[in-house]
Amino acid sequence: MSTPVADTLISLHGVGKSYPQIFRTKDRLRALARLIRGQAPQHAAEVISGIDLEVKRGESLGLIGINGAGKSTLLKLITGVLTPTTGSVKVYGRIAPLLELGAGFHPEYSGRDNVRLNATLLGMSPALIDQRMDSIIAFADIGRYIDEPVKNYSSGMIVRLGFAVVAATEPDLLITDEVLAVGDESFQKKCVQWIEAFLAKGGTLLLVSHSMYHIQKLCRHACWLQHGRIERIGDVFEVTQDYLAWHERQSQDAVDGGRVRAAAGEYALLDFLVNDDDGQTPVLLRPGEPLRVCVTIRARDHRQPVLAIGLKRVDGTPVYGTTSEIEAAAPLRVDSDHYLWQLAFDAPALLPGSYLLEAHALDPEGVRLFDSLERGLVVRGQSREFGMVRLPHRWGG
Repeated sequence: MSTPVADTLISLHGVGKSYPQIFRTKDRLRALARLIRGQAPQHAAEVISGIDLEVKRGESLGLIGINGAGKSTLLKLITGVLTPTTGSVKVYGRIAPLLELGAGFHPEYSGRDNVRLNATLLGMSPALIDQRMDSIIAFADIGRYIDEPVKNYSSGMIVRLGFAVVAATEPDLLITDEVLAVGDESFQKKCVQWIEAFLAKGGTLLLVSHSMYHIQKLCRHACWLQHGRIERIGDVFEVTQDYLAWHERQSQDAVDGGRVRAAAGEYALLDFLVNDDDGQTPVLLRPGEPLRVCVTIRARDHRQPVLAIGLKRVDGTPVYGTTSEIEAAAPLRVDSDHYLWQLAFDAPALLPGSYLLEAHALDPEGVRLFDSLERGLVVRGQSREFGMVRLPHRWGG
């Protein structure tokens, strides 16, 4: 094994992985023949492509992306489960992978026997396994099931046992794929505490998860995979917030699909500016920065409509809402059938995350909804407080 450069533990250059497309038996035989001759598949489905990535000692990197983006394939290439079709993968140091439920476990063996088997595969000597067996069993905390066949275990018990073995190996690099989503809450807390201690001692983590909470809590950097390629890599808060904002835009597309009919109605939203931005990409806001909203509504009957403004989290949780009627807010009448409202939030106490600003055009009585528009809002920051808003508070008496 060559010597790593500048404490690099993982080095990937131009890595790609493709699989032959097989629809009939003769396709399988043809693909096998080309493989034996050392030829690339004639018709291949590309899973990941052009991956350049380096992970240095002591780094914590979260891999994020939708299902099918290539995250698990990339981890399998790094751990040697798969070989790349193109490019090179170099790994230095001792790795402890925890990729799939039951991977490496023999269903007919007891939990205790599987501990010995897995610990041996991870490089532990028989003497060291005997020395750490009690602590492994205590960490897994599955009681009498430790001496029963693994085939009788629940998915949560399998994760408990697998993580307990990994924790005992004291690896240079921990690679884990979504295991924190399976165990119960108390075991998740135990795993998170162990990972935090592992990182504090200089360990290196590569974590795949759909939980942005765990990614932000445990990782300093994030890599967003999209269609098998790196979409963005960098600071964990910026990358995860961009990823959530992308999801936000996907939901926005569905909303925009029904606007043509709505905008042709009696009261229609013509402009929806947020901080003077009328684009389709989310508006970026730092905590405490002012937020300005400017909305124009066309009224065909020349009567003054009602504007409703709402703010919600990207998951749909309401944060705040008001209307021009409630606050007796008078618009600027541009001409006989156009009305302009301006609303300012001088220092919104929003916590970092992805939000949606909504504007609704209602009739002058404020009863019937005629048109709606949404704009994405991403609040940047490194706060790990919970919730949606920061409430003024102080510690002590």
